[in-house]
Amino acid sequence: MDGETEVTQETGTEEAAAVNGGESAEDGRIVELEKHAEENQQRYLRAQADFDNFRRRTMKEKEELAQYASMKLIGQLLPVVDNFGRAIEAAKTGGDVESFSKGVDMIFRQLEGVLEAEGLKPMDAVGQSFNPEFHQAIMTVESEEHEEGIVVEEVQKGYVLKDKVLRPAMVKVSG
Repeated sequence: MDGETEVTQETGTEEAAAVNGGESAEDGRIVELEKHAEENQQRYLRAQADFDNFRRRTMKEKEELAQYASMKLIGQLLPVVDNFGRAIEAAKTGGDVESFSKGVDMIFRQLEGVLEAEGLKPMDAVGQSFNPEFHQAIMTVESEEHEEGIVVEEVQKGYVLKDKVLRPAMVKVSG
């Protein structure tokens, strides 16, 4: 019997060690999962902070872009403004009217060139079919040379910027 008791005690000790070892393994697994959860939490917080910084930086860049978007165009218009200033000074000194008129015409062509380079194009409305997307009818007129719905006269020029109507042409349409 004494031998049996020893075996039982040894087996009981082994079982107790196995149970204690199992708890120790479970505790280790819990600690490992908590560590993993903490790492994921830190990664999430860093990603959130990075996103907030990105959003602020993007908003600031967008504001700067909007604030200075016209800078290029203004830079191109400055020579036109300079030439108008010179023309005004020349007119004050009592210069030749014909040369003044020619100078203003040259400045106007320079201005048109700058605006055209930026994508601005005047509409050619007279003789076209009336299109409410491009034309604003201010009156209808009787016309024997044009059929109904044709633009007869352009009161104010319309403009297209790239592919979008900037200002529709004010027109008189045959009725």
